[in-house]
Amino acid sequence: MSELARNVGFADRLRVAVHADDPLRRTALCKAVTEAGHIVVGEHDAADTVLADGSYPSNEVRNVVGLGIVDDRLRGALPREADARQIDAAIRAVAAGLIVRAPAARESGFGAMREGERHALLTPRELEVLATLAEGMTNKAIARRLDISLHTVKFHVESLFRKLGARTRTEAVAKAAERRRSDIIML
Repeated sequence: MSELARNVGFADRLRVAVHADDPLRRTALCKAVTEAGHIVVGEHDAADTVLADGSYPSNEVRNVVGLGIVDDRLRGALPREADARQIDAAIRAVAAGLIVRAPAARESGFGAMREGERHALLTPRELEVLATLAEGMTNKAIARRLDISLHTVKFHVESLFRKLGARTRTEAVAKAAERRRSDIIML
């Protein structure tokens, strides 16, 4: 059992299901889980926690620790390159009912807007910049196409990140598409 587990008083051994699409990655994760003193169980067996790499079944109802998965519905989220000690601590914490987030994931990028501001309207220029981001254009190319300064492009990109709660260009485009789908009213 790890020193952290002894100090905090977590259970000695947990049942952990490991989900990874890559067989080599799954083997490495199973080894890390076993070396931490836990029992690896099948994906469909009773488990205290599920350790998922890159993706996880959308119908999963058990406590999931995701590696490299950006999804606020998960009880635990770590970067894909998390080490065995971090994975062990996250598995134990999630099994104990805690929510785990890697500090780097929260500190990087621009913070999301408060809930009341979440559906702030995008300006026409922000929509134009968003469309060019979806095309994969660089800031310089966007500035040329829209006939604006590079500084203005950066300002609009930062504003989009804040309004959409995104940290990357890809995430901004994905969140905008998701927002469009949720804003459609069916009559």
